[in-house]
Amino acid sequence: MDAATVDTPLYLQLAAHYRQAIASGVLAPGARMPSVRALMRTHRVSLSTALQACRSLEDEGLLEARPRSGYFVQAPRRAVLQPVQEPEPGATAASPDPAPYSGIHDRISDFVVKCERHPVVTNLALAFGSPECYPQEALKNAALRALRRRPEVLVSPVPPQGDPGFRAVLARRAMAAGMSPTPDEIVVTHGCTEALNLALRAVTQPGDTVAVESPTYFGLLQVIESLGLTALEIPTSPSRGMSVEALELAFATHLQIRAVVVVPNFQNPLGCVMPDEEKARLVALCDAAKVALIEDDIYGALSDDDLPLRTAKSWDRSGNVIHCGSLHKTLAPGMRIGWMLGGRWLARIRMLKHAQSRANDALAQLAIAEFMGSHAYDRHLVRLRRLLKAQRAATAEAIAAHFPAGTRLSMPSGGMMLWVEMPGGRSSGQVFDAALAEGIRVAPGLMFSNSGRFDHFLRISCGTPFNPNIEAAIRRLGQIVAAGG
Repeated sequence: MDAATVDTPLYLQLAAHYRQAIASGVLAPGARMPSVRALMRTHRVSLSTALQACRSLEDEGLLEARPRSGYFVQAPRRAVLQPVQEPEPGATAASPDPAPYSGIHDRISDFVVKCERHPVVTNLALAFGSPECYPQEALKNAALRALRRRPEVLVSPVPPQGDPGFRAVLARRAMAAGMSPTPDEIVVTHGCTEALNLALRAVTQPGDTVAVESPTYFGLLQVIESLGLTALEIPTSPSRGMSVEALELAFATHLQIRAVVVVPNFQNPLGCVMPDEEKARLVALCDAAKVALIEDDIYGALSDDDLPLRTAKSWDRSGNVIHCGSLHKTLAPGMRIGWMLGGRWLARIRMLKHAQSRANDALAQLAIAEFMGSHAYDRHLVRLRRLLKAQRAATAEAIAAHFPAGTRLSMPSGGMMLWVEMPGGRSSGQVFDAALAEGIRVAPGLMFSNSGRFDHFLRISCGTPFNPNIEAAIRRLGQIVAAGG
């Protein structure tokens, strides 16, 4: 047994054994799983371990618990939908003059005001997990222990870059993604949004152009507009991420590009992962063009197969990549803890952080440092990934069952969202309005671009455990889409 297996909880080892049996067909759909007592005898494990293993497989959608009958292997869930179409090979990087692409604030404000006016029964728009996805009790206990150990923390100043112990934990964790920062190179921020703000302020001036993925996270478009910058949208594949070829063309035709912002791992909203060779090409291209590359890796820890995904920063040898991360999706949405590696702009970022918001709250950093420094964090990530995988599969199955013919989606291999292409040019704005009137909130495609190219898309969240209420909301949403909004 290797070291990795020794560190893996016994119930997960047992679950992996039966997961393989299901995948290979040894346990076929409809077959009865060995009883809990049989598992105890066969594998010499406790009742608790046997139950945890079965429940883990149930969370993944591989087993179904039947009252007074035990566990049975589920038929695999397959969304009978075609993947989202790739961008046209001849798609241009953007209009020769990107200036018309602005006004995202007004559009987002309109959506926010509408949401405030309508009570929400089912929220399919959130891009983070529901509270039960996160280790609430463990984080509370970690915070209490930190407060007992350092009671002065609430009345003492915090080091400008963040708590040294927390930065040391982040530096150790970064090694799994191919990076090797020192704690002194890390700046703790108020979530990833502040990190992106600081990165853009460090490398641009008002009037500059920033190349972004298309579609991209609407919050980034808001940040760019707030800083007096212009977004240049680069075609992005639902399977391979930003087109490096289109970006190279943009560098040749738009001389005011000062930064490129990408989400290489589980991009929002597409859910795609950029292949490693494309990440390396992207880093090399930006370095040669002397254009800053800003990487948002907020979803990178959410891969289904538990294998660490490399960051673009791991190929950086000149300091030209600014890496931004956060725990908002993976551990603690309520704490707003993020961080960044500033590369060759570290000194300027430190200064901007001090001028903009000062240091982060220390207690949250101490609590998270204790939790992330232990194997409890690894166990949490394994559980979270399993939950999200099962929830994505169940949501995709419901979309396949209830949305009209011609609907498309690409199944990501991690993360917590689905990018759904509606048939027949349905308007996401009209679908959003009709669904909101019935208490169902979705994220319309109009929010993810300054152009109208994605009006026939919806982003649907899979962050909440799938239940009858969610299925009913998706069924109704499918009816609204079928009726044309």
